[in-house]
Amino acid sequence: MSTPLAVYPRHIEPRVVEALTDTPVVMISGPRQAGKTTLVRRVAANHGMRYLTLDDEITRLAAVEDPVGMIRAQDRAVIDEIQRAPQLLLAIKKTIDEDRRPGRFLLTGSANLMTLPAVADSLAGRMETLSLLPLSQSEMHGGTANWLDSVFSGRLPEPQIMLTGNELVEAVLRGGYPESVSRATARRRTAWSRQYIDALIQRDVRDLAGVDRLDSLPRFLRALAQVSGQLCNYSQLGGQLRLDHKTAARYVGLFEQMFLLRRIDVYAANRLNRVVKTPKLQFIDSGLLATLLDFSPAVAGQDRSRFGNVLETFVYGELRKHATTADGEYQLLYYRDHDQYEVDVVIEDAGGQLIGVEVKAAASIRQSDLRGLKRLASTTGDRFKMGVVLYDGEEIMPMGDRLCAAPISTLWGCGGNS
Repeated sequence: MSTPLAVYPRHIEPRVVEALTDTPVVMISGPRQAGKTTLVRRVAANHGMRYLTLDDEITRLAAVEDPVGMIRAQDRAVIDEIQRAPQLLLAIKKTIDEDRRPGRFLLTGSANLMTLPAVADSLAGRMETLSLLPLSQSEMHGGTANWLDSVFSGRLPEPQIMLTGNELVEAVLRGGYPESVSRATARRRTAWSRQYIDALIQRDVRDLAGVDRLDSLPRFLRALAQVSGQLCNYSQLGGQLRLDHKTAARYVGLFEQMFLLRRIDVYAANRLNRVVKTPKLQFIDSGLLATLLDFSPAVAGQDRSRFGNVLETFVYGELRKHATTADGEYQLLYYRDHDQYEVDVVIEDAGGQLIGVEVKAAASIRQSDLRGLKRLASTTGDRFKMGVVLYDGEEIMPMGDRLCAAPISTLWGCGGNS
């Protein structure tokens, strides 16, 4: 049965409203179809702001032909999908410099415009950027705790809705895009995901970069899906598809701008080493990754190790969503040393304190599952606050000094378990 798209509260909304009280321009960035339009339409209606979308061709043409005139005509406005007419940003800068009242413009963008130097410079000090990713499990299940804030304060959230076994598989393969979540069957969700990926490549890549060889992009994206969660030599991967080093790097950057994936730096006490070492690649939505891998519930039942890779993407996505609404500032990294000790996700707060997270698709925990966390703890000493193995089970269990196992379902929990 389909679920109405607008029923889910978005945890970022109070932050958007708060930012509009003291900042002239607020930008909500995130992937297409993540729910940005639904959110800003609601904010516009509640705060008396005019709503304009650059997905409307007449509006976009007016913006391109006379950006200054369009902006001059607005007192307080929402402008949706501003990456389709980035020349508006300079016009917004001009009017903000003349009138710095807070809450004048609420913008959305489906491409990470802040990676473009001209854009970042034009609104520096005048704009706050917030991220809206696809629905989190907390938003879908009514969870109230921010997992990152809770764990750094020494408490694991109590699971609100326990998902294990086949129910967990279904949640992982469904992902978080509202349109996908609302579809009744796995087949219909897969159909939507394929259309979504095709539309992104045909439309947004042209808007962003004017890539000529669009035919090579889907193949390269599918190849990247095969190495999600792994260290990846993009040049080598590109070479297998007859793409040179520069083209492969450019394509990865484009997919990152469109919020399809992220490159994750390695944790190192020396911050320079984080930059120079090989990043790990993670897709942001496990549903899209499953579609790119042709991964079905039947395959998950047959091949638990492959499901583990998709599950890691799911957990990473949930943690990334928590980071966008957390009270604290957190970086998501990974750990790997010369002796091949690894930790799936290392979370660092602004004070340098660390939480290690290992993801396991099994319903039980073995001592070997703690290997990487123990190494990280011994290497980082007092900075290591807690190591958590998130697993397909129902009990929170202590596993030794500063280590525990916890259900994956704590990610959408409430309150806290000390």
